Amino acid sequence: MPSVASIPSVPRVLQWDVHRLPNAVGKRVLVTGGNAGIGYFVAEQLAGAGATVVLGSRDTGKAEEAIASIASRVPDARVKHVPLDLADLASLKASVDALGLDRLDAVVLNAGVALDHPPRRETKDGHELMFGTNHLGHFALTHHLAPLLTTTPGSRVVTTGSFAAKSVRLDLDDLQNTHDYQPKRTYSRSKLAQMLFALELDRRLRAAGSTTESVLVHPGGALDSLTPSRPPFHVRTTGERLSRLPLGLVVQGKDAAAWPAVRAVLDPSVRGGQMVSPRAFGLRGAPRTEPLWKHLADSTTAARLWAASCDLTGCEPTFTAP
Repeated sequence: MPSVASIPSVPRVLQWDVHRLPNAVGKRVLVTGGNAGIGYFVAEQLAGAGATVVLGSRDTGKAEEAIASIASRVPDARVKHVPLDLADLASLKASVDALGLDRLDAVVLNAGVALDHPPRRETKDGHELMFGTNHLGHFALTHHLAPLLTTTPGSRVVTTGSFAAKSVRLDLDDLQNTHDYQPKRTYSRSKLAQMLFALELDRRLRAAGSTTESVLVHPGGALDSLTPSRPPFHVRTTGERLSRLPLGLVVQGKDAAAWPAVRAVLDPSVRGGQMVSPRAFGLRGAPRTEPLWKHLADSTTAARLWAASCDLTGCEPTFTAP
Protein backbone atom coordinates (compact mmCIF):
# COMPACT_ATOMS: atom_id res chain seq x y z
CA MET A 1 0.00 0.00 0.00
CA PRO A 2 1.55 3.37 -0.96
CA SER A 3 2.45 5.75 1.78
CA VAL A 4 0.55 9.01 2.11
CA ALA A 5 3.65 10.87 0.96
CA SER A 6 3.80 8.85 -2.27
CA ILE A 7 0.24 9.64 -3.34
CA PRO A 8 0.28 12.60 -5.76
CA SER A 9 -1.72 15.55 -4.59
CA VAL A 10 -4.73 16.64 -6.62
CA PRO A 11 -5.66 20.34 -6.66
CA ARG A 12 -9.08 20.81 -5.11
CA VAL A 13 -11.71 23.31 -6.18
CA LEU A 14 -13.87 23.99 -3.13
CA GLN A 15 -16.58 25.75 -5.11
CA TRP A 16 -16.84 25.81 -8.87
CA ASP A 17 -18.10 29.13 -10.22
CA VAL A 18 -19.40 28.88 -13.78
CA HIS A 19 -19.03 32.64 -14.16
CA ARG A 20 -15.42 32.79 -12.92
CA LEU A 21 -13.52 30.13 -14.78
CA PRO A 22 -9.83 29.44 -14.17
CA ASN A 23 -7.32 30.91 -16.57
CA ALA A 24 -7.04 28.60 -19.59
CA VAL A 25 -4.46 30.58 -21.58
CA GLY A 26 -2.18 28.13 -23.36
CA LYS A 27 -4.69 25.29 -23.42
CA ARG A 28 -5.74 23.92 -26.79
CA VAL A 29 -9.16 22.30 -27.07
CA LEU A 30 -11.03 20.68 -29.95
CA VAL A 31 -14.84 20.81 -29.69
CA THR A 32 -16.72 18.62 -32.15
CA GLY A 33 -19.95 20.24 -33.25
CA GLY A 34 -18.70 23.52 -31.80
CA ASN A 35 -20.53 25.62 -34.39
CA ALA A 36 -24.02 25.32 -32.85
CA GLY A 37 -26.08 24.28 -29.86
CA ILE A 38 -24.36 23.18 -26.66
CA GLY A 39 -21.05 22.79 -28.48
CA TYR A 40 -21.10 26.46 -29.43
CA PHE A 41 -21.45 27.53 -25.80
CA VAL A 42 -18.71 25.12 -24.71
CA ALA A 43 -16.44 26.83 -27.25
CA GLU A 44 -17.54 30.34 -26.26
CA GLN A 45 -16.96 29.72 -22.55
CA LEU A 46 -13.57 28.06 -23.07
CA ALA A 47 -12.49 30.91 -25.35
CA GLY A 48 -13.64 33.35 -22.68
CA ALA A 49 -11.30 31.62 -20.24
CA GLY A 50 -8.41 32.14 -22.64
CA ALA A 51 -8.17 28.73 -24.31
CA THR A 52 -7.38 28.27 -27.98
CA VAL A 53 -10.46 26.52 -29.34
CA VAL A 54 -10.89 24.58 -32.56
CA LEU A 55 -14.41 24.05 -33.86
CA GLY A 56 -14.77 20.69 -35.59
CA SER A 57 -17.66 20.98 -38.05
CA ARG A 58 -18.79 19.83 -41.48
CA ASP A 59 -20.31 23.22 -42.31
CA THR A 60 -17.69 25.89 -42.94
CA GLY A 61 -20.27 28.68 -43.22
CA LYS A 62 -21.84 27.90 -39.84
CA ALA A 63 -18.42 27.55 -38.25
CA GLU A 64 -17.44 30.99 -39.54
CA GLU A 65 -20.66 32.46 -38.11
CA ALA A 66 -19.90 30.84 -34.75
CA ILE A 67 -16.34 32.19 -34.76
CA ALA A 68 -17.63 35.69 -35.53
CA SER A 69 -20.17 35.42 -32.71
CA ILE A 70 -17.53 34.33 -30.20
CA ALA A 71 -15.19 37.10 -31.35
CA SER A 72 -17.91 39.69 -30.80
CA ARG A 73 -18.23 38.60 -27.16
CA VAL A 74 -14.67 37.59 -26.29
CA PRO A 75 -11.96 40.16 -27.02
CA ASP A 76 -8.86 38.54 -28.54
CA ALA A 77 -10.60 35.16 -28.77
CA ARG A 78 -8.43 32.43 -30.27
CA VAL A 79 -10.86 30.29 -32.26
CA LYS A 80 -10.51 28.51 -35.57
CA HIS A 81 -12.30 25.86 -37.62
CA VAL A 82 -11.26 22.47 -38.95
CA PRO A 83 -13.49 20.51 -41.37
CA LEU A 84 -14.77 17.40 -39.58
CA ASP A 85 -17.28 14.83 -40.81
CA LEU A 86 -17.77 12.09 -38.21
CA ALA A 87 -19.97 10.15 -40.63
CA ASP A 88 -16.99 9.65 -42.98
CA LEU A 89 -14.41 7.57 -41.12
CA ALA A 90 -11.83 7.72 -43.90
CA SER A 91 -11.71 11.53 -43.66
CA LEU A 92 -10.88 11.78 -39.95
CA LYS A 93 -7.10 11.40 -40.15
CA ALA A 94 -6.93 14.30 -42.61
CA SER A 95 -9.05 16.40 -40.23
CA VAL A 96 -6.65 15.69 -37.36
CA ASP A 97 -3.67 16.51 -39.60
CA ALA A 98 -5.38 19.79 -40.53
CA LEU A 99 -5.38 20.86 -36.87
CA GLY A 100 -1.73 21.78 -37.32
CA LEU A 101 -1.05 21.13 -33.63
CA ASP A 102 1.78 19.34 -31.88
CA ARG A 103 -0.22 18.90 -28.66
CA LEU A 104 -3.85 18.91 -27.51
CA ASP A 105 -5.05 19.54 -23.96
CA ALA A 106 -8.59 18.29 -24.46
CA VAL A 107 -11.16 17.14 -26.95
CA VAL A 108 -14.87 17.54 -26.22
CA LEU A 109 -16.76 14.81 -28.08
CA ASN A 110 -19.98 16.77 -28.43
CA ALA A 111 -21.27 16.58 -32.02
CA GLY A 112 -24.28 14.43 -32.63
CA VAL A 113 -27.10 13.49 -34.97
CA ALA A 114 -30.65 12.99 -33.69
CA LEU A 115 -33.40 11.77 -36.03
CA ASP A 116 -37.06 11.85 -35.00
CA HIS A 117 -38.65 9.88 -37.81
CA PRO A 118 -37.93 6.94 -40.15
CA PRO A 119 -36.58 5.93 -42.55
CA ARG A 120 -33.37 4.46 -41.20
CA ARG A 121 -30.35 6.21 -42.71
CA GLU A 122 -26.72 5.20 -43.08
CA THR A 123 -23.33 6.88 -43.13
CA LYS A 124 -20.96 6.81 -46.09
CA ASP A 125 -19.41 3.70 -44.51
CA GLY A 126 -22.74 1.88 -44.30
CA HIS A 127 -23.32 2.29 -40.56
CA GLU A 128 -26.65 3.39 -39.09
CA LEU A 129 -26.37 7.19 -39.10
CA MET A 130 -26.79 8.02 -35.39
CA PHE A 131 -24.69 5.13 -34.07
CA GLY A 132 -22.14 5.65 -36.83
CA THR A 133 -21.78 9.38 -36.22
CA ASN A 134 -22.30 9.79 -32.49
CA HIS A 135 -20.32 6.75 -31.36
CA LEU A 136 -18.21 5.22 -34.13
CA GLY A 137 -17.11 8.60 -35.52
CA HIS A 138 -15.93 9.78 -32.11
CA PHE A 139 -14.32 6.40 -31.41
CA ALA A 140 -12.25 6.66 -34.58
CA LEU A 141 -11.50 10.35 -34.02
CA THR A 142 -10.10 9.54 -30.56
CA HIS A 143 -7.83 6.97 -32.19
CA HIS A 144 -6.38 9.59 -34.52
CA LEU A 145 -6.06 12.18 -31.72
CA ALA A 146 -4.27 9.81 -29.35
CA PRO A 147 -0.71 10.91 -30.30
CA LEU A 148 -1.54 14.59 -29.69
CA LEU A 149 -3.26 13.84 -26.39
CA THR A 150 -0.46 11.54 -25.23
CA THR A 151 2.09 14.28 -25.89
CA THR A 152 0.21 16.57 -23.48
CA PRO A 153 0.48 15.61 -19.78
CA GLY A 154 -2.91 15.63 -18.08
CA SER A 155 -4.89 15.87 -21.32
CA ARG A 156 -8.57 14.98 -21.31
CA VAL A 157 -11.12 13.24 -23.48
CA VAL A 158 -14.53 14.65 -22.50
CA THR A 159 -17.47 12.67 -23.84
CA THR A 160 -20.97 14.14 -23.93
CA GLY A 161 -23.64 11.62 -23.02
CA SER A 162 -27.33 12.19 -22.52
CA PHE A 163 -30.05 11.73 -19.92
CA ALA A 164 -31.84 9.79 -22.68
CA ALA A 165 -29.34 6.96 -22.21
CA LYS A 166 -30.51 6.31 -18.66
CA SER A 167 -33.56 4.29 -19.70
CA VAL A 168 -32.14 2.13 -22.53
CA ARG A 169 -29.79 -0.82 -22.90
CA LEU A 170 -27.58 -1.79 -25.83
CA ASP A 171 -28.44 -4.69 -28.08
CA LEU A 172 -24.97 -6.05 -28.76
CA ASP A 173 -26.37 -8.38 -31.40
CA ASP A 174 -27.88 -5.46 -33.33
CA LEU A 175 -25.71 -2.39 -32.71
CA GLN A 176 -26.68 -1.05 -36.12
CA ASN A 177 -30.40 -1.18 -35.27
CA THR A 178 -31.32 -3.05 -38.42
CA HIS A 179 -34.30 -4.75 -36.72
CA ASP A 180 -37.29 -2.89 -35.30
CA TYR A 181 -35.76 0.52 -36.03
CA GLN A 182 -37.10 3.20 -33.70
CA PRO A 183 -35.33 6.57 -34.17
CA LYS A 184 -35.59 7.88 -30.62
CA ARG A 185 -34.48 4.59 -29.11
CA THR A 186 -31.64 4.36 -31.61
CA TYR A 187 -30.48 7.84 -30.65
CA SER A 188 -30.60 6.96 -26.94
CA ARG A 189 -28.60 3.80 -27.59
CA SER A 190 -25.99 5.75 -29.54
CA LYS A 191 -25.54 8.06 -26.55
CA LEU A 192 -25.30 5.09 -24.20
CA ALA A 193 -22.61 3.65 -26.46
CA GLN A 194 -20.68 6.92 -26.15
CA MET A 195 -20.97 6.84 -22.37
CA LEU A 196 -19.80 3.23 -22.13
CA PHE A 197 -16.93 4.11 -24.45
CA ALA A 198 -15.85 6.96 -22.16
CA LEU A 199 -15.71 4.67 -19.15
CA GLU A 200 -13.97 1.81 -20.97
CA LEU A 201 -11.45 4.34 -22.28
CA ASP A 202 -10.83 5.43 -18.69
CA ARG A 203 -10.13 1.84 -17.64
CA ARG A 204 -7.71 1.37 -20.52
CA LEU A 205 -5.92 4.67 -19.89
CA ARG A 206 -5.34 3.77 -16.25
CA ALA A 207 -4.16 0.27 -17.16
CA ALA A 208 -1.67 1.78 -19.61
CA GLY A 209 -0.35 4.26 -17.02
CA SER A 210 -1.34 7.17 -19.25
CA THR A 211 -1.76 10.68 -17.84
CA THR A 212 -4.64 11.31 -20.26
CA GLU A 213 -8.01 11.14 -18.51
CA SER A 214 -11.44 10.23 -19.87
CA VAL A 215 -14.31 12.18 -18.29
CA LEU A 216 -18.01 11.67 -18.94
CA VAL A 217 -20.56 14.50 -18.92
CA HIS A 218 -24.21 14.91 -19.64
CA PRO A 219 -25.83 18.31 -20.16
CA GLY A 220 -29.25 17.70 -18.59
CA GLY A 221 -32.31 19.21 -20.21
CA ALA A 222 -31.65 22.02 -22.69
CA LEU A 223 -34.13 24.05 -24.74
CA ASP A 224 -33.54 26.59 -27.51
CA SER A 225 -36.29 28.77 -26.03
CA LEU A 226 -34.29 29.15 -22.81
CA THR A 227 -31.04 29.78 -24.66
CA PRO A 228 -29.75 33.34 -25.11
CA SER A 229 -29.65 34.59 -28.69
CA ARG A 230 -26.53 34.21 -30.76
CA PRO A 231 -27.49 35.61 -34.16
CA PRO A 232 -27.52 34.66 -36.92
CA PHE A 233 -27.65 30.96 -36.09
CA HIS A 234 -29.90 31.25 -33.03
CA VAL A 235 -32.35 34.07 -32.35
CA ARG A 236 -34.75 33.78 -29.41
CA THR A 237 -37.86 35.93 -29.54
CA THR A 238 -39.33 37.63 -26.49
CA GLY A 239 -42.49 35.57 -26.92
CA GLU A 240 -40.57 32.30 -26.87
CA ARG A 241 -38.63 33.34 -23.78
CA LEU A 242 -41.73 34.34 -21.85
CA SER A 243 -43.76 31.29 -22.86
CA ARG A 244 -41.05 28.94 -21.68
CA LEU A 245 -40.13 30.64 -18.42
CA PRO A 246 -41.97 28.05 -16.27
CA LEU A 247 -39.85 25.30 -17.85
CA GLY A 248 -36.79 27.08 -16.48
CA LEU A 249 -37.68 25.56 -13.11
CA VAL A 250 -36.99 22.10 -14.55
CA VAL A 251 -34.57 22.47 -17.47
CA GLN A 252 -32.24 25.15 -18.81
CA GLY A 253 -30.76 26.80 -21.87
CA LYS A 254 -27.90 25.41 -23.91
CA ASP A 255 -25.51 27.94 -22.41
CA ALA A 256 -25.99 26.34 -18.99
CA ALA A 257 -26.02 22.85 -20.52
CA ALA A 258 -22.42 23.54 -21.61
CA TRP A 259 -21.24 23.95 -18.00
CA PRO A 260 -20.53 20.25 -17.28
CA ALA A 261 -18.22 19.91 -20.29
CA VAL A 262 -16.41 23.15 -19.49
CA ARG A 263 -15.83 22.01 -15.92
CA ALA A 264 -14.64 18.60 -17.15
CA VAL A 265 -12.03 20.35 -19.31
CA LEU A 266 -10.81 22.93 -16.79
CA ASP A 267 -11.33 21.65 -13.24
CA PRO A 268 -8.19 19.84 -12.00
CA SER A 269 -10.19 18.13 -9.25
CA VAL A 270 -12.35 16.25 -11.76
CA ARG A 271 -10.83 12.84 -12.42
CA GLY A 272 -11.01 10.24 -15.15
CA GLY A 273 -13.96 7.89 -14.85
CA GLN A 274 -16.17 10.49 -13.18
CA MET A 275 -19.44 11.87 -14.56
CA VAL A 276 -20.23 15.58 -14.40
CA SER A 277 -23.85 16.68 -14.71
CA PRO A 278 -26.25 19.46 -13.66
CA ARG A 279 -26.82 19.60 -9.92
CA ALA A 280 -30.64 19.58 -9.81
CA PHE A 281 -31.80 16.03 -10.60
CA GLY A 282 -29.31 15.88 -13.46
CA LEU A 283 -31.49 18.30 -15.43
CA ARG A 284 -30.42 21.84 -14.59
CA GLY A 285 -28.08 23.90 -12.45
CA ALA A 286 -24.40 24.16 -11.66
CA PRO A 287 -22.23 21.19 -12.69
CA ARG A 288 -21.17 18.58 -10.15
CA THR A 289 -19.84 15.04 -10.16
CA GLU A 290 -22.51 12.41 -9.62
CA PRO A 291 -22.44 8.63 -9.09
CA LEU A 292 -22.49 6.57 -12.26
CA TRP A 293 -25.83 5.09 -13.25
CA LYS A 294 -25.87 1.38 -12.47
CA HIS A 295 -25.81 0.15 -16.08
CA LEU A 296 -22.85 2.41 -16.91
CA ALA A 297 -20.71 0.33 -14.55
CA ASP A 298 -21.23 -2.77 -16.73
CA SER A 299 -17.61 -3.29 -17.79
CA THR A 300 -18.42 -6.52 -19.65
CA THR A 301 -20.82 -4.79 -22.02
CA ALA A 302 -18.39 -1.88 -22.40
CA ALA A 303 -15.54 -4.23 -23.34
CA ARG A 304 -17.69 -6.04 -25.89
CA LEU A 305 -18.78 -2.71 -27.37
CA TRP A 306 -15.12 -1.65 -27.58
CA ALA A 307 -14.19 -4.82 -29.47
CA ALA A 308 -17.13 -4.40 -31.86
CA SER A 309 -16.21 -0.75 -32.43
CA CYS A 310 -12.66 -1.75 -33.34
CA ASP A 311 -14.03 -4.19 -35.91
CA LEU A 312 -16.48 -1.67 -37.36
CA THR A 313 -14.01 1.22 -37.63
CA GLY A 314 -10.78 -0.66 -38.32
CA CYS A 315 -8.96 1.25 -35.61
CA GLU A 316 -8.44 1.32 -31.84
CA PRO A 317 -7.68 4.29 -29.57
CA THR A 318 -4.36 3.39 -27.94
CA PHE A 319 -2.57 5.50 -25.35
CA THR A 320 0.82 4.73 -23.87
CA ALA A 321 2.52 6.34 -20.90
CA PRO A 322 4.66 9.31 -22.03
